[in-house]
Amino acid sequence: MEFTTFILIGFAAQLIDGTLGMAYGVSCRTFLRSMAGLPPVVASAVVHCAEIPVTLVSGISHLTLKNVDKRLLLQLVVPGAIGGVLGAWFLTSVGDGLEPFIDVYLIIMGGVILFRALGRQPGEDRKSGGYVYPLGLAGGFLDATGGGGWGPVVTSTMIAGGHNAKKTIGSVNAAEFLVTIAETTAFAALMVDFGQYFRIILGLVIGGVIAAPLAAYFCTRVPIRPLMGAVGVFIICLNVYNLISALA
Repeated sequence: MEFTTFILIGFAAQLIDGTLGMAYGVSCRTFLRSMAGLPPVVASAVVHCAEIPVTLVSGISHLTLKNVDKRLLLQLVVPGAIGGVLGAWFLTSVGDGLEPFIDVYLIIMGGVILFRALGRQPGEDRKSGGYVYPLGLAGGFLDATGGGGWGPVVTSTMIAGGHNAKKTIGSVNAAEFLVTIAETTAFAALMVDFGQYFRIILGLVIGGVIAAPLAAYFCTRVPIRPLMGAVGVFIICLNVYNLISALA
């Protein structure tokens, strides 16, 4: 497969992820599973390895543009990293049978977000509470097992709960860098030899790093109501497709 194809996939996936707060991992993993034929465990590990430099650039970009709530960032990082390590162990030991259940959950979350986008005050500036810790733990676990899911689970749940869309997207993207390092380290320790997939990883990295600053900028420019609507529609469409594919 052409090297430029991996670059384009990485670019498109990060443009969506940095703007809407989700879908880099899910998009790349879907491509690697369906087009490149990688097994689920390998696809998840390769995507997370590529995400390290991409999430670093994305996080710095969101910090520079003041899209990050630092308190929320700190609340998400530790439980997210713990959940990611547990998820990597689960995927390499047990398998990826959780995906249909994740898809159903995210479809419901997408509907809730759409409902809030059509309401009177979408994306109000709600303060984060203690529920953020278990949410980060679940997001990290599902991200590692599903090859993507940190943004869809954490971002969609928080926006559906009434948090400011732009601050949530920026904070979740910034926290993802450290969560991704923990997940990739766990995959490397457990079983995955990243060297033989260097070409794929490099292509995804190049495309993602180019797109990351553009996506962070777009996030600051898109009005909150349309942004929430786009997030909701994207989550529903992507996960309906994933669910149909998994059950077919």
